[in-house]
Amino acid sequence: MRKLATAIVLAAFCSPAAFAENIKAESITLRALDKVTAATEDFTIKIGDTLNFGTLDVITRHCEFRPPEETPETYAFIQIKDRGLGEGVKDSAKKDAQTPEYAFSGWMFASNPALSALDHPVYDVWVLACSGAPQLRD
Repeated sequence: MRKLATAIVLAAFCSPAAFAENIKAESITLRALDKVTAATEDFTIKIGDTLNFGTLDVITRHCEFRPPEETPETYAFIQIKDRGLGEGVKDSAKKDAQTPEYAFSGWMFASNPALSALDHPVYDVWVLACSGAPQLRD
């Protein structure tokens, strides 16, 4: 009997932890900084929409966060085009086309903005939170 109780206790503590599904949000809250004027501004944008800030086009693709019972974290996938960088840049497939290059494309984390950050001489953009009606992740 004692061996059975020990086996049950060991199984409970040694089994892989169960994690709740992340929650997918409808919108994302970003903070943008203009390094020249030292002005910051917060924006709430629906997923799939584009924010125009200075010469940047910030395209929000995805935002999700952990449920309250888990360690807090917010993940967002965004793409940032700089219209200022696009001038004079020619697409190799089309010799006469001029398209902006992505200044950033990837995941940003609210808890550690420096982990994956926009590297731009004039602007900074980082994730603050996901917002809107939460939905379970697909």
